[in-house]
Amino acid sequence: MTAVDQAAPLTQPDALSTFWTWTPADLCAALNCGCDGLSSANAEARFAHYGPNSDARTKSDGVARAILRRLLEPLSLILLAAGIVSVATGDGVGGAIIVTILAISIGLDTVQEGHAVKAAEVLRHSVALRAEVKRDGVFHQIEVAKVVPGDILRVRAGDIIPADALILDATACTAGEAALTGEPYAVEKRSGVVTAPSPAEASNALFRGAIVQTGEAIALVVGTGRATVFGAAASALSETQAPSPFQRDLHRFGLVIARLTLGLVVIVLATRVLLGREVLDSVLFAVALAVGLTPELLPMITTVTLSRGAMRMAGKKVIVKRLASIHDLGAMTVLCTDKTGTLTSAEITLTRSLDADGADDPRAARLGAIAADLGGDRGSLDAALIEGSAGASEGWTHAGRHAFDFSRRLGSVLAKGPEGPMLIIKGAPEAVLALCTARRTGESAAAMSESEQAQAIGLVHALAGDGLRTIAVASRPWLGTTHEVEAADETDLVLEGLCAFADPPKATAAAAIARLAAAGVKLKILSGDDPVVVRRLAGLVGLNAEKVLSGADIAALGDDALAVQVQAVDAYGRLAPDQKSRIVKALQAKGAVVGFLGDGINDAPGLKVADIGLSVEGASGVAQAAADMILLASDLGINAREIDPAAELQKRLGGVHGVLVTAVSPAAFEQAFGALRSHGTMALVGLPPGRFAMPIFDTVLKRITVRGSIVGTRQDLEEALDFAGNGAVAAHFSWDKLENINAIFARMEEGSIDGRIVLELH
Repeated sequence: MTAVDQAAPLTQPDALSTFWTWTPADLCAALNCGCDGLSSANAEARFAHYGPNSDARTKSDGVARAILRRLLEPLSLILLAAGIVSVATGDGVGGAIIVTILAISIGLDTVQEGHAVKAAEVLRHSVALRAEVKRDGVFHQIEVAKVVPGDILRVRAGDIIPADALILDATACTAGEAALTGEPYAVEKRSGVVTAPSPAEASNALFRGAIVQTGEAIALVVGTGRATVFGAAASALSETQAPSPFQRDLHRFGLVIARLTLGLVVIVLATRVLLGREVLDSVLFAVALAVGLTPELLPMITTVTLSRGAMRMAGKKVIVKRLASIHDLGAMTVLCTDKTGTLTSAEITLTRSLDADGADDPRAARLGAIAADLGGDRGSLDAALIEGSAGASEGWTHAGRHAFDFSRRLGSVLAKGPEGPMLIIKGAPEAVLALCTARRTGESAAAMSESEQAQAIGLVHALAGDGLRTIAVASRPWLGTTHEVEAADETDLVLEGLCAFADPPKATAAAAIARLAAAGVKLKILSGDDPVVVRRLAGLVGLNAEKVLSGADIAALGDDALAVQVQAVDAYGRLAPDQKSRIVKALQAKGAVVGFLGDGINDAPGLKVADIGLSVEGASGVAQAAADMILLASDLGINAREIDPAAELQKRLGGVHGVLVTAVSPAAFEQAFGALRSHGTMALVGLPPGRFAMPIFDTVLKRITVRGSIVGTRQDLEEALDFAGNGAVAAHFSWDKLENINAIFARMEEGSIDGRIVLELH
């Protein structure tokens, strides 16, 4: 019996999670395969063993179970019971209104839950549909779902990589992995062994969901489906999302009401029976009291308030997918954000042009721009050179070219122009310097010594320490006839200098971070990019850059230790997707309300577990599906501006956590109010108009610094609104006309009411 015939879990062993640190021979031995491909029979057996190369579908409770789950919430049960009791006691209209409001509230929540279910489905469709594998000695196309560990895979420029694989051979291959690892540059892929444990440093591996930008590669498939870096995001999205802070508050509030209602009903019923009142009459009185304690309009009030907030935020380029997220955004204390595209522009720019001595000099950038414009590969670095030295190629013509050689890590262009025929070479500093025998000093060239070469390498390392990526530019006069450039021509070069590149922070980033800090929100950078780059960015935007934790550091920490570290560290680099979610959970463990702003596939787990998930227009479909809000501009400043109105709405809703108390005497009222205060709950007080109503307000309410008024008509309502605006800590309005809600909201938006607003209908 072969290894593939034996029973085993459908995910790869933990040892293969860093498969790029293995040699091809060791991987073939572990997978019980060879480097020449599988037979059709062997592939079928592996398919039965490992399962399809796809992600697990998100499990959904179904509409009935989703409704039942919400109906079992304490507040929903109370409202349902109040509606049934109202109908049973002859108040059919009142009972119908209560049940209708409850049904609308549950219906809206159930519909909104569908957004989370769509997240994993979007992820499932965002990978390749066909793959080219070697079966029975021949490469041919198969369905991606049929790819299995042990297959030999071939990918070419433009292909979406269908599985995690170890490269056996590559020709000028680069892959775009920004959505997976956060690396903004195209990653060069080549065979060999890598010892680094981070996927972002695995230059010998292909990862599912990445896109081949240039060249081609042949690779050994190691992980499929859920056993891939990409699949880990799908697994996170299929998990049940924890209740948000707003949902937890409503649940606790429902429990308080339930306990208070039950306690008061039992006490009143027992008291009346002990006093000799009729049992049936006592039961009806207790039931009426229970109905009076029920905040029938609370679900509608929260929905209307949040809906109006969503409309206001839509006018400020923010789409709200989950209404409760507005409250959570206002309550947010920590915002975790990706680097690329949020704090930075996600556009590589030319930062510095240096001569051979390290002094600023535009010549290296100008020659680099000529080569990029006349014969470059149109990659991000070439685009930055052309933009940084606009018009540099004017007066120059293309005469020959040696395409960028990924094994030699350089390329060259033969150009004719004002300085005569010239061969311009640009590429990795180490590769170009090895071909240089001289260096540019002013208008002339001088021989380059070994110490001067070492000095140039030291300059490259210093720039790398500042988070800058560099290329070297060299040249030599072209002598003889014109012909296509060959490697033999790229000798005896003159070092012109270095060009340094960066993904700079947005102009609004520092101001946005300062505004968030002023609003009481701490910012933390969670990036898949190099920690050195993250440290530089953190310093530029005003964050604490003294300590940056890497993915390896996070992996070495337990959950308790991580919860301590995240309190002091603001920047993280080389993070895997699951490590981003671990950091979010560690912050939540210390009581923080955590927001997460991201746009890549690797951000999906963090968006899922955060209290408020934020994505941007142009983000991956997975990130948008997992988010609670979508910013229509990829700018942290928009998020900072939305904190203020969201926080204001959160404060307004913060007042709605008490109950309507219908008292038959001042003593009964004080007893009920005291019970509410003992639970730390602000009471919403409503009394039926009567001979003792105003004296109670004058004595009890003033004593506990809560002011209010009894209203029943529009005129009374207006008087109460004016009263509440005159320094009241909280105002309670009780009315019998539903349309008066609009008047209250209008006054709230005008700013004439500063205190907490408490609404109740009876």
